[in-house]
Amino acid sequence: MKRLLEIEFIKLWNSRASKILITTYFGLLTCIALLAYVKFDIGPIHFDLAEQGIFNFPYIWHSNTFFTAFLKFFLLLVIVSMVANEYSNKTIKQNLIDGLSKKEFILSKFLTVFVLALISTIFIFIITLILGLSFSSITEVYYVFSELEYLLAFFIKLLGFFSMGLFFGILIKRSAFAVGALLLYFFIEFFSFIFVVNYLDSRADADAIYQFLPFKALWNLIDEPISRLGAVKAIANQVGEKFNFDYAVHWYEIVIVLAWTAIFIYGSYFLLKIRDL
Repeated sequence: MKRLLEIEFIKLWNSRASKILITTYFGLLTCIALLAYVKFDIGPIHFDLAEQGIFNFPYIWHSNTFFTAFLKFFLLLVIVSMVANEYSNKTIKQNLIDGLSKKEFILSKFLTVFVLALISTIFIFIITLILGLSFSSITEVYYVFSELEYLLAFFIKLLGFFSMGLFFGILIKRSAFAVGALLLYFFIEFFSFIFVVNYLDSRADADAIYQFLPFKALWNLIDEPISRLGAVKAIANQVGEKFNFDYAVHWYEIVIVLAWTAIFIYGSYFLLKIRDL
C-alpha cells in the first residue's frame, strides 16, 4: 500500500494544476480563522460574528464541518484530473505493462482519495480546535470534545464524494466532461427531488425516497447548523416560528454513503476490468 501511495503522490507532486488546487483548498480552509475578525456596523447596530456564538463548543464542530464541506469541489478537480491524466498521458497502460494489476491501480486511486479525505479531516480538527479554544465562551473539556461525530460525518462525506468523482473520471476519461457529467447528475437529482416534493405534496415522503440517492445521502450527513444559533432562534420566535430539527449524525446515513462509496469504487474497478486499454 505504501508503494501505491508513493506512486500516486509523486504524480500529484509533478502536476502543477494539482499542486495549485490542493494549495488553494487548504488555503481556503485556513481562511476560516479570519471569520473571527468579521465586524461591521449597520447604523446603530454593531455586528461581531464571534459574539454570535459560532465559535462556541460544541456548536463549532457542526458549523465548521458543514461550511468547509462546500470546498471539497477543489479536491474533486484534483481527483478527476488525476484519473484523466492517466488516460491522456498513457500512464495507465504503462503502469499495467510495468506489472501493476488493475486491482492495484484502483486501490492506489482509492488510497489517494482516502488519504486526502483523512488529511482534510485532521486539518479541520486542528483549525476548529484552535478557533474554539481562542474564541469560545465554553471551554469545559466535556463540551470541547462533544459532537465530534460531525468530524466522522465530514470524513465520510469527503470519502463518498471523492469516490464518486473517481468513478466519473474513469467512466468518461476526460476531466472537463467528467466534472460536467457529475454536475449534470447533481441537477437531475436536485430538480427531480423538487418535482417529487410537489407531486407528493410531502417533503418527508420525498426525503424518505431520495435519502438513498448519492447527493441527497451526502447532504444528509451534516444538516445545516444556522438554525441552531441563539440569534436565529430568537428571531424565529418573534415571528412565531419554532425550529424543531434533528441535527444528529445518524448511523444509517453513514451506512448509505459508505454503500455508495463501495459501489463507486467497485464500479471503477469493473469499468477498468472490462475495457481494452
